[in-house]
Amino acid sequence: MSHLCAGKCKSKARLDGKVAIITGCNSGMGKETAMELYKRGARVIMACRNLEKAESAMCDIQQQTASLKSVGVIFIKKLDLASFTSIRECAADIIGSEEHIHLLVNNAGAFFPTRELTQDGHELQFQTNYLGHFLFTRLLLPKIMKSAPARIITVSSIAYIWGDDKMHYDDITLERSYTPYRAYIRSKLANVLFSAELARRLKGTEVTTYSLHPGLVATDIFRHLEEMPDVSKFWKCIFLSRYSKLYYKSARCGAETILHCCLDENAGKETGLYYTDCKPRKLIKRARDQEEAMRLWEYSWTAVGLSKDYDPFVKGSTRLLE
Repeated sequence: MSHLCAGKCKSKARLDGKVAIITGCNSGMGKETAMELYKRGARVIMACRNLEKAESAMCDIQQQTASLKSVGVIFIKKLDLASFTSIRECAADIIGSEEHIHLLVNNAGAFFPTRELTQDGHELQFQTNYLGHFLFTRLLLPKIMKSAPARIITVSSIAYIWGDDKMHYDDITLERSYTPYRAYIRSKLANVLFSAELARRLKGTEVTTYSLHPGLVATDIFRHLEEMPDVSKFWKCIFLSRYSKLYYKSARCGAETILHCCLDENAGKETGLYYTDCKPRKLIKRARDQEEAMRLWEYSWTAVGLSKDYDPFVKGSTRLLE
């Protein structure tokens, strides 16, 4: 419903000559973001796992914008966030082909009803929603810093406030304590902490970072709820009934806050903040814990297999993809 589109990106900025990477953009908010940045003249890289769906989305974007002048360039790169090998291959490909990276939108996200481990040994939601983006961002960071001013946007969720305040380092794959909600909430809290810690480490570089809650958006992220026997009929009704859709934002409305963080001139003067409806919002205490953010950073660095002597904050790092 249009009245739920409470925040709108008002910037008219063009992106001619700018390079933007968007993960998970073959549908929903990611696709809407890709289309808007393409319309503004950007060189848009759609980094997606499913190449067939990405191809269909790209063709649809080109068809919808066929009558427009001064659009950019749009193309696809293979990226599976559940595979560190795929992430490294995609990052190496982009680094080799692109002189600059001005915008990185960590948009991809997933919700799974059962506990699964990736081929890298991590809980699937934690790697797909968080660790994969951590590694992807780290690998691209020297190129992003070289391209400053630049922005890194990470999509989180208001769900970060609902769970406990633990990363469960003593049960990191949630073998003893898995529920799909705990896994999802943990990954979204991790995204907020990551964005804030990244901002702290990038201070003075002209690379700014943002995390955000897009709103309750009519995407397919809740499609697995029907399969989950432990979810009450009440909650299935809330999220899946035809009446519940009256309260969802459209994908375009959900993309507005992403676009605001990508484009808004005033937002470009800020960093490390959390946005909802195109405005910065105060985080709850657990998401403002700098010690926890630093601990998560150190854990993640080891978990994704980065070299201890690789420093992405030094321009021209020679150990980028080790």
